[in-house]
Amino acid sequence: MLAQQRQQAILERVRSNGGVRVADLVRELGVSDMTIRRDLEVLAERGLLEKVHGGATALGPGSTEEPGFTAKSARQQQEKEAIARQAATLVRPGTAVALSAGTTTWALAHHLIGVPELTVITNSIPVAEVFHRNPRADRTVVLTGGVRTPSDALVGPVAVAAIRRLHVDTLFLGVHGMSVRAGFTTPNLLESETDRELVAAATRLVVPADHTKWNTVGISTIAELSEADVVVSDAGLPEEARTELAERAGELIIAEGS
Repeated sequence: MLAQQRQQAILERVRSNGGVRVADLVRELGVSDMTIRRDLEVLAERGLLEKVHGGATALGPGSTEEPGFTAKSARQQQEKEAIARQAATLVRPGTAVALSAGTTTWALAHHLIGVPELTVITNSIPVAEVFHRNPRADRTVVLTGGVRTPSDALVGPVAVAAIRRLHVDTLFLGVHGMSVRAGFTTPNLLESETDRELVAAATRLVVPADHTKWNTVGISTIAELSEADVVVSDAGLPEEARTELAERAGELIIAEGS
């Protein structure tokens, strides 16, 4: 396969799936890691995709554009892991927690599999799968029904009805963006409605969000910044954001090692 053909194949994969991983392309296209990275450099220089750690994602997120789970999971992996590790320290054994959909909440789920006597409510298929693959007799996991979104969230009337009668100690809310003007937002209207129901069900709202979410705005607001009891972010969060979040949210925590 010529370089041009290979790069076209890569671009089509990015546009179709929202993102690609270098390791997957190496295996599928039968070329070296270095060759794939050079191809991604060429495509990025032409403004056709965005290079990220370990792969590439599609360009141009708008207020209604919703990347798939694979695309989002390739972004800010180190920061998300640090945030998840820090957020996990906020969970006590024997409590009920809710995890909304998102790649940061998915990372958090991995840090909660050892917590005893935990009840987990989630509308995220990947989050539920983490607990399913790591079973505990003393853990209860409730997966809401609903309509599946590109980010593997279950949303809509069925999800809302399932959540409406529930009460949890802490909600960990995954968000598309956060800003002073719009608050915590999502590009999916049905997901926003479902997430608002999760917020209403929780005694404490924790938002784990990396620095790239600052001043990103989705079409629909889930909650105002002031509704968050805790925001957990990473060291890349700009000073402006730190000042605003420290003033408006209950507490801002910058994850160690991020």
